[in-house]
Amino acid sequence: MSDQIVTRFAPSPTGYLHIGGARTALFNWLYARGRGGKFLLRIEDTDRARSTPEATQAILDGLAWLGLDYDGEAISQFDRADRHAQVALEMLAAGHAYKCFATQDEIAAFRDAARAEKRSTLYRSPWRDADPSTHPDAPYVIRLKAPRDGATVIHDAVQGDVTIQNDQLDDMVLLRSDGTPVYMLAVVVDDYDMGVTHVIRGDDHLNNAARQIQIYNAMGWPLPTYAHIPLIHGPDGKKLSKRHGALGVEEYRDMGYPAAAMRNYLARLGWSHGDDEFFTDAQAQDWFDLSGIGKSAARFDFKKLDHISGQHIAVMDDADLMAQITGFLAATQQDLLSPVQSKTLHKALYCLKDRAKTLPELLDKGLFALTQRPIAMDEKAQKSLDTVSRGILKSLTAALQNASWSREDLEHAVNETAAAHEVGFGKVAAPMRAALSGRSVTPSVIDMLLVLGQEEATLRLTEAASA
Repeated sequence: MSDQIVTRFAPSPTGYLHIGGARTALFNWLYARGRGGKFLLRIEDTDRARSTPEATQAILDGLAWLGLDYDGEAISQFDRADRHAQVALEMLAAGHAYKCFATQDEIAAFRDAARAEKRSTLYRSPWRDADPSTHPDAPYVIRLKAPRDGATVIHDAVQGDVTIQNDQLDDMVLLRSDGTPVYMLAVVVDDYDMGVTHVIRGDDHLNNAARQIQIYNAMGWPLPTYAHIPLIHGPDGKKLSKRHGALGVEEYRDMGYPAAAMRNYLARLGWSHGDDEFFTDAQAQDWFDLSGIGKSAARFDFKKLDHISGQHIAVMDDADLMAQITGFLAATQQDLLSPVQSKTLHKALYCLKDRAKTLPELLDKGLFALTQRPIAMDEKAQKSLDTVSRGILKSLTAALQNASWSREDLEHAVNETAAAHEVGFGKVAAPMRAALSGRSVTPSVIDMLLVLGQEEATLRLTEAASA
């Protein structure tokens, strides 16, 4: 096996990229990218009833949004069926597999009898050591001739050594009677042919590893390193499901979480690097190691996701943040920003970024930069524009028309207006908020003045004062 690290993500196309699958992909991506290795994608589309081009595209779109790039082309497991069958026939020829002519009725009768006699229902085929000359001219499956004695030990980088007694495993089917390969065989053949060195996947596959190891051993192939990661649970400690909220990564995209924040948060679900909660992709790739993965199920927490998302928005480069906003609007089929709106919002980011946890929240806080005259007022804003307040705005507008439009001069003009009317700063700020944004809760009025510029700001104030 190559010295280069090779990991893979191998989802079944179910219509969307599940958040648990996204974390598995992320762990594989981090492990490979941090070691100069390869991260490969295989679509396990052997279940033709569930596998559609649309479902596969949903997985590809989810990975693309998350920023998890893979090496080479995505591999279709279904397209490799002939290779899987070839390996089964090689095992048959080498005596590591055998033809089983037992019918489904015979197997069912065996199990019924076993249950009645309270013994193991593990099927033991009478054809395992049968002389080929006794083989009938009838349909058959090819079964693995698994060891009956001893134990199979899974040396797992997360779970530790897991021992399964071989007498608890049956001779699993490798090829069905129609010649099609089973999933368990396909996985091993694909991983071997793709040069996968580390199989990082959910611990619901742990028992599969024991069976898969027997195929590796029968073929004389080197084993990959296994790392079975605990599943993600909801806040109540139960397996993550629809009752806990969003399951597909596109739902988090549509809720306006930046991809960088999702990568950060998902990395912390079940893996840790000391007490670090917030980190960059470069740090994650440098730090990520299988030894940092815990054995216990991780709990998904929206409050923690919000916190990390807010931190990422706060430190994001303005141009990158604008690109994220454009992508969010497009993905959610909302109107894109006009050139004027984009320019004004870009200018406003400095006073919005550290107050928003998601992109919709940022857009909401920046509504003053996106709205156009005449400004529509909400109910609370309308109440702040009484006769006295309009008089104050008229005085302020006159003062602002001669201001240099620096923060210092603007603050001075507002304070001077408040003093002239014998009111506090807040009594001036409230009608200003209404006039500039149509709302009662906004960024600071000085920031809004600076962002909007002298012409637009004074026009909004004049309209409100004369309404």
